[in-house]
Amino acid sequence: MCLIALAWRQHPRWLLAIAANRDEFHARPTAAAGIDPEDPSVYGGRDLVQGGGWLQVSSRGRLAAVTNVRDGRNGLAPQPQSRGWLVRDFVRGRESAGAFAAGPGSSPGYGHFNALFWDGDALVHASNHPGIRHAAVSPGMHAMSNGAFDAAWPKSVAATRALEAWLATTPGLDAPTTSIDALEPLFAALADSRVAPDEALPDTGVGIALERALSPPFVSGPEYGTRCSSVVLVASDHILFAERRHDPGGVRAGEGIARIPLCRD
Repeated sequence: MCLIALAWRQHPRWLLAIAANRDEFHARPTAAAGIDPEDPSVYGGRDLVQGGGWLQVSSRGRLAAVTNVRDGRNGLAPQPQSRGWLVRDFVRGRESAGAFAAGPGSSPGYGHFNALFWDGDALVHASNHPGIRHAAVSPGMHAMSNGAFDAAWPKSVAATRALEAWLATTPGLDAPTTSIDALEPLFAALADSRVAPDEALPDTGVGIALERALSPPFVSGPEYGTRCSSVVLVASDHILFAERRHDPGGVRAGEGIARIPLCRD
C-alpha cells in the first residue's frame, strides 16, 4: 500500500474514511479482498507470499493499514519480519491501538513502514523510519504515503482533496448503504496517472526518473504498479469495504464491495 488518504471524525456518518492505492510487483501472488479463511472476523486483501496484508478490517471493530517508507540513500536491507504482519496481527488481536503501536508497532525488525491502527476508539499512526515513533491521529484530513505522515507529496494532496470533496457531498446518518457506484469519484481520483511537475517532487534518493514514475496516485508499469484501489468507510455499526483491482496494463481486472457488520465484544 503506497497511498492512503483518510478523514478521521470529519463526517456525521463515516467516523473514518479511507481511499487508498496499493502499489506492488504485479507478479507477487495476492488474494483479492475477502473473508480471511483462517479468521472469519477479518476482511481484506492478503499477501500470499509472506501471509500478511496491507489493509484489513475486523468485524470486532478493528482496522490496520501499512505502507513502506522509501529511502534510496540507506538501502533496503532485508528484515526478519514482513511489515504486512503488523496488519494481520493487529486486526486479529485485542490490544489497544496505542499499546500495539508501542509494542510490535515500534519494532525495528520490520522493513521501513508507516502504519495505521484503529481499535474501535482510537486511531494511531506508527512508523519505524527514520526513527521509531507513534502518536494518536488528530481529527481532520490526513495522508500517509512513502514518506513522513502528512508529508505534502503531490499524490497525497490530490487524494486527500478528493476524499474531502466527496465527503462534503455525501449524505449523513439517514442515508442508505453506499453503493460502489457512489464511490466512483474516489476511484477516479485514485486512478489519476498524471505525473507531478519536477519542482513538486520529493527527494527520497531514488533519482528523478523514478520519483516521476512514482509521483501519480496511480502508478503504471508492466512489472510494478498500482495493483488495487480501496475505499473503506467506517460507521458506528458497520464497515463498508470496496476494492477495485487492476492488471499490469492498468486495466480494471475486477472489483467488489462488502458490508461488514460490527459486533464488538
